[in-house]
Amino acid sequence: MKNLPTMALVAIAAFSFACGYTSKPTTPATAGTAPTIAQLAPASMAHGGPAFVLTVNGSNFASTAMINFAGTAQTTKFVSGNQVMATIPASAIATAGTVPVTVTNPAIAGTGAYGSGGTLAATSSPMNFTIQ
Repeated sequence: MKNLPTMALVAIAAFSFACGYTSKPTTPATAGTAPTIAQLAPASMAHGGPAFVLTVNGSNFASTAMINFAGTAQTTKFVSGNQVMATIPASAIATAGTVPVTVTNPAIAGTGAYGSGGTLAATSSPMNFTIQ
């Protein structure tokens, strides 16, 4: 009687392996479209100044693109595929110097079988912003 549960378990395992099930291949995410920055407006501000709106002009901006100011993602308003804007806080320009500005198009999750596919995040080359 003790052997009955063991034999049932062995039969179920054998059947599972014998049915030919294999995991489905997944498609890896592809490279995303990298945005390009052509111009910052304004290109500089005086240190210790008030918060301001930074306009980034360029190309390939996704509707979910994010402006990164000195490495920190900012709340970004999408205007078009060629323009995005963000309000930069006064605390970000408290000290004189040069900071990089980039734009990132975030990753897009895959919708294929088992969540495969999609795109990877892509970030532009930096453009320097001067804090005078």
